Parts: sequence; C-alpha cells; structure tokens
Amino acid sequence: MTRNAHRSALALVSLALAAALPGLSWAKDAPADDRASTVQAVLNCRPLAEPTERLRCYDAAAGRLGEAETRGDIVVIDRAQAAAAHRQAFGLTLPSLDFMVRAMKPEEADSITGVVSGARADAGGKWTLSLEDGAIWRQIDGDLGRPPRPGSKVTIRKAAVGSFKMNVDGQPAIRVHRDQ
Repeated sequence: MTRNAHRSALALVSLALAAALPGLSWAKDAPADDRASTVQAVLNCRPLAEPTERLRCYDAAAGRLGEAETRGDIVVIDRAQAAAAHRQAFGLTLPSLDFMVRAMKPEEADSITGVVSGARADAGGKWTLSLEDGAIWRQIDGDLGRPPRPGSKVTIRKAAVGSFKMNVDGQPAIRVHRDQ
C-alpha cells in the first residue's frame, strides 16, 4: 500500500469516527470501560508520537473495528440516528437504550415536541392523544382549557419521579403517561 493510500485510509477511519462520535463530550471524557474495546483501540493510537508506529496502530485498530462492525459485534450510529431512536422511545421504560442519551444535549434528552394526529376523551374527561410519530400518550392529571385536536403542537418533558408533563398548544402542562 502506498503512503498516500495509508493516509487516505487513516483519513477515512478518522472521518468514520468523527461521524460516529460528532461532538460527543462523553466520548472524550468517558472511561475506557464505557467504550467498545475496538473503538478504544483506535483511540489508543492517538498518543503514539512516531508516525509509522501510529499509522501501524491505526491500520490494525481500523481493521478490527471494520471486522467487528461487519460481524455485528458493534453498531455505529450517528447523532441523528440516536436522536431519532430516542424520540421514538421517549416515555417508554427501556433502560437498555440509555446509551442514546449520551449522544444528545441534556435539553434534547429531556423533552420532545410533536404534533397530535388524533385525540379522544374518556368518560372522565381525560384525553388520550395519538401523535404523528405513532406514540400514544394518556392524560393522568391536570386540566386543558381547550381540547386537543389534530395538528395541535405538543411539548413533552420529563418531570419528577419518572413522570412526564405535556403542554398542548402552549396551555398549562398536564401530567401524562406513554401507553405506546
């Protein structure tokens, strides 16, 4: 392999890692135990001062990283993919997916916005709202001055003790629970 090919391969690995970990402060500061060993191996090459040794290290680590991804031992997602998965799972109890939160800013992880696609009230006047993304939220507590309707804008945020609050079209928040 020529020197330029090595540089191209190194640049490609660097770009892949940059795409996989864009601006993630946890990736820089997390202990090695929080990272896949194949990713840590690539990062371990950075401090090597001698260029040939560093390149040899990167080549070997990038090869193992590519093999691990091909085998499905690791899965690389970018911030947008993590945010989409987090949004889809927001409000559901899925502790195994907490890794997605590390790819997001705190304000992105603690609230979402959506649009109502359907709403119905039960006999007690509590609302069940379907959102355009398929999520279904049920009102637990609070009062809405104006009933929700298709097209209503909602903001849902984490509240105390694992609960959630929803604002519908800027009205005062109601306590909600995600059913689906």
